[in-house]
Amino acid sequence: MIPFSVLDLSPIPAGHHAGDALRNTLDLARHAERLGYLRYWLAEHHNMPGIASAATSVVIGYVAGGTQTIRVGSGGVMLPNHAPLVIAEQFGTLASLYPGRIDLGLGRAPGTDQTTARALRRDLLASADSFPDDVVELQRYFGEPAAGQRIRAVPGAGLDVPLWLLGSSLFSAQLAAMLGLPFAFASHFAPDLLAAALRTYRTQFRPSATLEKPYAMVGVNVFAADTDGEAQRLFTSLQQQFVALRRGTPGQLPPPVDKIEAGEFELAGVAHSLSCSVIGAPDTVHAGLAALIAETGADELMVTAQIYDHAARLRSFEITAQVRDALAKA
Repeated sequence: MIPFSVLDLSPIPAGHHAGDALRNTLDLARHAERLGYLRYWLAEHHNMPGIASAATSVVIGYVAGGTQTIRVGSGGVMLPNHAPLVIAEQFGTLASLYPGRIDLGLGRAPGTDQTTARALRRDLLASADSFPDDVVELQRYFGEPAAGQRIRAVPGAGLDVPLWLLGSSLFSAQLAAMLGLPFAFASHFAPDLLAAALRTYRTQFRPSATLEKPYAMVGVNVFAADTDGEAQRLFTSLQQQFVALRRGTPGQLPPPVDKIEAGEFELAGVAHSLSCSVIGAPDTVHAGLAALIAETGADELMVTAQIYDHAARLRSFEITAQVRDALAKA
């Protein structure tokens, strides 16, 4: 059976603080490690009151230091926000401290609004356009230094930190195929081009020293609980958060509600964005994940769950792991 992994945005529940969210992140990572998840990835977002993982490499170090075996990485670092050398040094440091456990997933989007992106990057157009060159530059920093190479990542050089390309369009699928890198699709919030991106990646893939054949990861929201009704109610927190984001008023992760205060058009848009979601009791989750795996041929699932109550979130990932094990036996 394919491995399952965890994507965590370190959600800040309403009425709580970033410190609470980060402590919950470490607790969930330890829980995921015990349950046999392969990876635990953190995502870079900025100017988001409900997300505590903006300093992604710092949080990765915190999680890796508090766990033993699970791979820890970024899903992803938004490379246009950073100089490649800085990221090479950060992840070279992480790989030196936690050898064999660090992944570096790279995204091309800003992970924020345009005003904040300008504050981060200064030059938006040049940063976005240089993404392929920046990825290649980053690869070079992680390789063995060449004769006469004047700039080296220390630490970083020679460590071959595993690189992934992340995306929600065909661009990163094509680039991952061209460079022979593993590819992760952000279907958990942008599902429209999932099938086309996977097809593009697989048909255009060129074997590399990194990877002999395509390896595709698919993102999915999984809200699992003991009953379908309970799971559907937990899901309303993410729905409300997306409504607020679409209104341009992002906030902390709200508690679940019986009825979401939003118009039909808003709810339809959110439902479309979150259509790659599996919500329900164990049997419902089993059927939904089996169908997703069969439909996509995914090599790995990246599971995420923005659940307000931490205990309910732990329970959701526990049920999902049980479903994974049942699928493996089927």
